[in-house]
Amino acid sequence: QVQLVESGGGLVQPGGSLRLSCAASGSFFSIYNMGWYRQAPGKQREFVARINSIDSTNYADPVEGRFTISRGSAKNTVYLQMNSLKPEDTAVYYCNADVFAPRGNYNYWGQGTQVTVSS
Repeated sequence: QVQLVESGGGLVQPGGSLRLSCAASGSFFSIYNMGWYRQAPGKQREFVARINSIDSTNYADPVEGRFTISRGSAKNTVYLQMNSLKPEDTAVYYCNADVFAPRGNYNYWGQGTQVTVSS
């Protein structure tokens, strides 16, 4: 069992910045992928960014150059630094993790944190 808890969301003006955090806890051997997805009202959930076990990163085109994903030293925490925020970035942001455990590989989701970009 793994739990992912997001934090850091809130209300910010266009052009502002926010830093999201996601902490994983539970029983597992290691986490080999962590990422962020987002879902705006009336839209499907979409990929934002991910980072693997050797810290290679990938970004969706709309956030490339503005967002930065990173992992903490303990490798059970992932961050998303969001700069130059736009109203279209408004969404619930979800943490996602691929976990290696003795019984196999599993995928987990957090409950989400709201990010609202508005003047």
